[in-house]
Amino acid sequence: MLVLVRLRSGSEVGNREFLAHLSIDVGALSGLIYLTGGASNPFVLLFLLPVTIAAMILPGRYTWSLALLTVVCYSLLMWRHQPLPHAHSEMTEFGLHVVGMWLAFVLSAGLIAYFVVGMGNTLRAQEQALLAAKEKSLRDEQMVALGTLAASTAHELGSPLGTVALLAQELEEELPDASPAMKGQIRTLRTQVDRCKSALATLSGSAGGVRLTGGRAMPANEFLEKLLEEWRSTRPNTDLKTRWNGAKPAPPLLADHALGQALVNILHNAADASPESIEFDASWSQEALLMEVRDRGPGLTAEASQLVGKHPYSTKREGLGLGLYLSHAVIDRLGGKVNLFNRDGGGVCTRVQLPLNNLAREPSS
Repeated sequence: MLVLVRLRSGSEVGNREFLAHLSIDVGALSGLIYLTGGASNPFVLLFLLPVTIAAMILPGRYTWSLALLTVVCYSLLMWRHQPLPHAHSEMTEFGLHVVGMWLAFVLSAGLIAYFVVGMGNTLRAQEQALLAAKEKSLRDEQMVALGTLAASTAHELGSPLGTVALLAQELEEELPDASPAMKGQIRTLRTQVDRCKSALATLSGSAGGVRLTGGRAMPANEFLEKLLEEWRSTRPNTDLKTRWNGAKPAPPLLADHALGQALVNILHNAADASPESIEFDASWSQEALLMEVRDRGPGLTAEASQLVGKHPYSTKREGLGLGLYLSHAVIDRLGGKVNLFNRDGGGVCTRVQLPLNNLAREPSS
């Protein structure tokens, strides 16, 4: 009863407290064996159980202390105990002892196996959790380094882009009689420069922010429709086929710029692999949002399957490999998952799962 009350408190159990519980168990076991024959009781083997548990969990000095306690108790029971009565007519004293030893062995083996296997599973689970935490820490360090590099790069690119924008404007003014094709190219140049300046301004404004979120809550389908409409304007030559599955209006989703950029990176990557056409499917419930981006590109190699999303990796000649890496990091920090796998018939399917419970709340001010 005391142990149950202690477990329900929820506070951490220290080594000394755990040793105290095991010592109480040794004392209780000593009392039972004292009343049932002392050292001649074959169930004296149960003294090994608390020592085994201590060896698996506690530091060496605590384990040796408990081992010494069990040795003292065992030794005292050899000369101070209550004899165990038995019927000589049914079984000899030696026969009773042999049967008791067998029962004690079966019970001890079962208990030791049960506790040791349970503790082994717990230790392995803790080891996996530590490895996952270490991997996450390393990924966060990489993200901080990339964020610092991105902020400095945005600062350095501001002046050159301003110069290019000014030159493009002067070209447009100095060539009033240029051909329509030339004027169209100049306008395209100015548009692209403006896009770069807008992206750098957004990057500079968000650099150093701790939270990923910073938008307003809106239905998930509206957020995605707006995002896809903006993406279509950047890739007009790629046919984007969409499919929606879920009750409308969809559950609320925080219209976050980082999340939107992560999804845009995934769409760009699919369009780069399959410029003619890609597919976008979205389905939702009250708890989760599931999205799939499918292309008909060359598919993932074995090397790409191991590295994409975990490290910056790209098969493109001029690619930096940061798009999918940052997308994985953003979605992971929002509590979601990204899985990439090859499709039947060729191409890649990128599956994104997001919990809406974590993304439906606006950030507190």
